[in-house]
Amino acid sequence: MAPKNHLFIGTDCGATTSKIGAVWDSGKPVSRKLLQHPTQSQQGPQAVVAGWIEAIDRYLAANKLGWKQVKGVGLAIPGPYERYGVLAHSANLPTSFDGWNFYAAYSRALKKKVGRELALIVGNDGAFGGVGEAKHARGARKGSVLLLAPGSGLGSAYIGEDGLPLVGDTLAAMETAHMAAPLHLLGAKAYKCGCGREWGCMELYTTLAGLPYLLDERLIQNPDHPLAQSSRMPREKALALRGLAQTGDAIAVELFDFQARAMGLHVANLCMALDTKFVVIGGGLMDPENTTKAFRERYLKIVRETAHTYLWPVQRKSVTILPSALGELSQAIGAALAALFASKR
Repeated sequence: MAPKNHLFIGTDCGATTSKIGAVWDSGKPVSRKLLQHPTQSQQGPQAVVAGWIEAIDRYLAANKLGWKQVKGVGLAIPGPYERYGVLAHSANLPTSFDGWNFYAAYSRALKKKVGRELALIVGNDGAFGGVGEAKHARGARKGSVLLLAPGSGLGSAYIGEDGLPLVGDTLAAMETAHMAAPLHLLGAKAYKCGCGREWGCMELYTTLAGLPYLLDERLIQNPDHPLAQSSRMPREKALALRGLAQTGDAIAVELFDFQARAMGLHVANLCMALDTKFVVIGGGLMDPENTTKAFRERYLKIVRETAHTYLWPVQRKSVTILPSALGELSQAIGAALAALFASKR
């Protein structure tokens, strides 16, 4: 067993930002403070890998740690994959990333940085996020855990009682972001997703990915709103909404209420298929550093009430919907835990 001063790093690659977390060999997080770094995907795969290394440098320095203590690394990155460690077409990354062997690229960069081989494990960001949250959600109880983490896209994971994620025969299990949304219940249009589907992927109604569409429709009806008169790009306007919602901006609150209803419908669909006992809502909307308690409680209340209507009667009593304990750190911490678990096999 590794000495107690050894640690395992988790890298969470998002479309906009990458996040770093770490755990000691006991499984305890090194820090609960979020460290974010620009993903720089517009500059290509090489820049992304360089950014991951730079972000780990920053994390280690901030926590007065060194690379000599790092015994393994986990990488959480959105799928789908062609095979282990190789991307297929991603809805949230440029086409230059199609077919990218990120496992090989990251392994080489880590070896170059530390001068030795570092064990690397990679997996779907949602699945690793579930690993990070499942133990906390269950506590001493038994039961499977469903994680849904809205951010740039929608991370999803199903964690069995053994603490491991459902992966699937082609590594594509739990890509629930691209299931069709029940548009008739939401009263919404079918927007084209970055994945290429035009049926209205659930991701577009629950995350940042679809907020530009939804916001544009609201601003046409509210031309006097500051965002309607802003010269910022659509995505920049959408990024401003979370902060505006904390101050009670009517359009921002309306949009997140809409997303909460969409999430509630998604929860009900997935619970009917998976029959899970715990549902954890993660991502930036549950981050206590960037959202108010009132905002989080309102969002979760709408999720619960919407899901309750469509769950089976027995599930209305058995399913527990709760906020994540790790917030935006869940996927980075989950990736670090996956690296730790792999080292003990």
